[in-house]
Amino acid sequence: MRANVASFLQSVVGAARRILNMRRGEFSLAVLSALFFFLVLCGYFFLRPVREAMGVARGMDDLRWLFAVTSVASLFAVLVFGGVVARTNRRRFIPIAYLFVIACLIGFATLLIQDVRSGGGLIGTDAETGLARGVGYTFYVWLSVINLFSTSVFWSFMVDVFDVDQGKRMFPFIGIGGTLGALIGGRGASFVSGLTESPYLPAGLMLIGAGCFALAIAVMLILDRRAGASDLSRLGAGPAGGPTAAETGPRRRGDGGTRIGGGALEGLRAVFTSPYLLGVGLWVVFMAISNTLIYFTQANVILEATDTFSQRVGSFADFDSLAQFGTLLTQIFITTHLIRKLGVGWTLAILPLVTVLGFVVLAVWPIYGVMMIFQAVHRATRYAISRPSRETLFSVVPPAEKYKGKPIVDVFLYRGGDLAGAGIDSLFAMLGLTLAWVAMSTAPLAGMWIVLSIALGRAQARRVAS
Repeated sequence: MRANVASFLQSVVGAARRILNMRRGEFSLAVLSALFFFLVLCGYFFLRPVREAMGVARGMDDLRWLFAVTSVASLFAVLVFGGVVARTNRRRFIPIAYLFVIACLIGFATLLIQDVRSGGGLIGTDAETGLARGVGYTFYVWLSVINLFSTSVFWSFMVDVFDVDQGKRMFPFIGIGGTLGALIGGRGASFVSGLTESPYLPAGLMLIGAGCFALAIAVMLILDRRAGASDLSRLGAGPAGGPTAAETGPRRRGDGGTRIGGGALEGLRAVFTSPYLLGVGLWVVFMAISNTLIYFTQANVILEATDTFSQRVGSFADFDSLAQFGTLLTQIFITTHLIRKLGVGWTLAILPLVTVLGFVVLAVWPIYGVMMIFQAVHRATRYAISRPSRETLFSVVPPAEKYKGKPIVDVFLYRGGDLAGAGIDSLFAMLGLTLAWVAMSTAPLAGMWIVLSIALGRAQARRVAS
């Protein structure tokens, strides 16, 4: 009986490996990576609707102000992160980073619980206290920064584990794991918020998110150990066909036990002195501007359609769930072979096309349902197609530049693009411009974005060749 079960499992794994275009031995590493990403995004998407509800609780003007504060906080966080990376190794700083997230979530939840027990209420309600407002706004800024770090650290680890060819084949599959986590986290937050109007709701969701991050640490440590012992990983003897462990010795490239070194400002220097990394950063700025314009449009729609904090949490969670469902379908049926067939550059160019076309449709039909569909399609393209492509750009960057320069791109420049997008949205609101004008304004942005996408794909190909 046991032999039959083992044989069946082996056949299932073999079939999955062939369908996913993986070589023998890669499947277990890919599954652990996908589980790691599942837990990171599941934890985040339990928290995201809480952040969004807190951000819009006191109106759109306060939300725009929070974007500006987030950008400043991102610069400070990047400098601190660079200093920490310089003084530790991967096996230490990734668990430390997620432990820090857990500690902060427990702290936020404790403050909110104490405030409610003292007779206070949630931000945006009649019973709102100064503490509730302070925690709400601090949580909004904190999660906005931490989210980018958590995903940046994850993908930095992935391009340490897998080489360029493996990344093209396995990153879409790993992304599916993250999407499933995001989908379950979003649906879970929506389900819980629909059950209660309790002021303890945000604290409860924060503690659930903390639990997911704790499990993510355990999976990361298992993956690190497995990859270090595998000939199919950069952390072990190297990718298939590469040097053996005996040839490379204990201090091989990508060894998680080695300090990366350097200073906290090295990431800034790496980005602004490298045309390649600067190009990646500019691509991220374009993406952030488009995301922010969509985000404010969505926030306006939800703010007008809801009355209570719990309803806002549920609405934001529903938007997230629809987007993640679209992302999952895209990843399963499209993404796996898209990067290999189109190449990185043309795959990156899909997102700007979706952005401008979506705004055109929304300008014609500016209604709740169309907003949900546009947001879902845009985020599906962003997470399922653009994200794996963008992450492969870092696979040709040296480890020191990657671990310090990548947060500059993923956090500081991303939030800088957010700030620029918020400024554009404020200008449109002040001038009273319609969505038709917004759609027209995205056309030249999308044109430059497409040209940059193709150029980055060619630059990466030249680096791989050399």
